[in-house]
Amino acid sequence: MRIIYSFKPVYDNKSRVLILGSIPGGESLRKKQYYAHERNAFWPLISALLNMPCPEDYQARLNMLLSRGIALWDVIKSCERKGSLDSNIKNETINDFADFFIAHTKIKHVFFNGGKAYSLFKSRIGFAFDNIGFTKLGSTSPAHAVTFESRISDWKQILPYLI
Repeated sequence: MRIIYSFKPVYDNKSRVLILGSIPGGESLRKKQYYAHERNAFWPLISALLNMPCPEDYQARLNMLLSRGIALWDVIKSCERKGSLDSNIKNETINDFADFFIAHTKIKHVFFNGGKAYSLFKSRIGFAFDNIGFTKLGSTSPAHAVTFESRISDWKQILPYLI
């Protein structure tokens, strides 16, 4: 088992929404990109929701998020994990959300990409942040056999919070 580390958050001064995953999977770590696994539905889903073509270039993908007020990060700062499954996560440390929310007061809603991110945040941090809402969404991971239409229906909850 090896220690892995999350990426830095992606945000700017227009960010109103924060999407949190658990921690990057193996392909994402290898490419140093959020949601890099070709079968992860995150980028196609976000593109469909925003009614924008999905850029091939990673920086263009991040810019697409930022242009609509979406920040991206992970709940876990570091952990031990064999493979890419959330169920294999052990000895996790959590990112510092108190300081993040103090520094980024425009964030008004947090959406969790899957149950692991939600349950860790709930148990280790809690939801006692003033003026911030929290919503668990279905995972975009290819480990979850869910139709794209189902994911779109669930993730539409983000739309009212975007700029």
